[in-house]
Amino acid sequence: MLFEVPQAHPAMLSLAREASAMTQSELAKKMTDLGGQEVSQGYVSRAEAGRLAVSGERLDLYARALECAPELLRLDPDVAEVGIGLIHHRKKAALSAPALRRIHARLALTRIQVASLLETAGNLPAADRFVRIELDARTTARDAAAKVRAAWGLAPGPIGDLVGAAERAGAVVLVRDLGSDHLDAVSVWIDGRYPLLLVSSRSPADRRRFSIAHEIGHLVMHHAPGAGAAQEKQADEFAAALLMPAADIRREFDAAVVDLARLLELKARWGASMGALAKRAQQLGRLSDWQHRNVMVEMSVLGYRTSEPDVLEAESPTRVRAAVEVLRGAKNMTDGEIAERMHLRPEAFAHLYAPEGSGRNPM
Repeated sequence: MLFEVPQAHPAMLSLAREASAMTQSELAKKMTDLGGQEVSQGYVSRAEAGRLAVSGERLDLYARALECAPELLRLDPDVAEVGIGLIHHRKKAALSAPALRRIHARLALTRIQVASLLETAGNLPAADRFVRIELDARTTARDAAAKVRAAWGLAPGPIGDLVGAAERAGAVVLVRDLGSDHLDAVSVWIDGRYPLLLVSSRSPADRRRFSIAHEIGHLVMHHAPGAGAAQEKQADEFAAALLMPAADIRREFDAAVVDLARLLELKARWGASMGALAKRAQQLGRLSDWQHRNVMVEMSVLGYRTSEPDVLEAESPTRVRAAVEVLRGAKNMTDGEIAERMHLRPEAFAHLYAPEGSGRNPM
């Protein structure tokens, strides 16, 4: 009786390498250092092209170099439904194509990890309150924001915990170092069941909140690729209306002169940046174009355009952490067993999903 030898899938080899931010040459060198035998860039290239099989000890070496479980490298990205699909970003134009590919690859692997974790914990989210809204001549991004606030049962005024509201509505939110200062957040629907948002840990708390609101706008409004600039503008309009509804915040602008002191005061209450608040005041006619320009010049002189006074605490996601605790507690799984289910090496699981001091019975 013949047994099939477990082999790596070429597309997953490439995806995992991209996620690890290594070139083929860098991966070959790391494999050489770990294995003690020469591995060439040509070997990595042929493996990713499917021109040679990667199995046995070489598969294990590959997995060690990529800091993942060998089982991950055997998955077919298409069969495992980890293809990228429609991805939304809040990014700057300076983000390079290689950096964007790396982030897409990390998002794809995170989809695998999160889906496995939540399924094992029996904690798959129900995203029924993540309403899908079609924009048309009568429904604007501002209308969509109002509908989301209503669907989520949000009270008028500031949203105290935006991350918590998104998670209660069915999203999975993770804060990650996305490896670039030019991307604030990225989001995607996982198999159409629930949305996953990765938010940059490099962003300050105020920008992070606007980025999350921006991504929520994409997820509820944009269900197919479209004109990038138009969709980005709509997502920004949605985020401003979600965080700072006109009917609620207009009174704040009327109550005092809209200067830097007032913007800083409003920032602490509304959880939005001074720049976003100034833009909202302009949109609502509480700052003229000339006044808005002067405020932004003053912020530039003080260095606030790049680093505002930070009076906010960053919000922390809890859904994934709660799933880990369910597996440790009710399911009595060790961290090593959880890592195996997620196709991760134990050290990678500890770094990504089990902050220092929170784990027990690690192996």
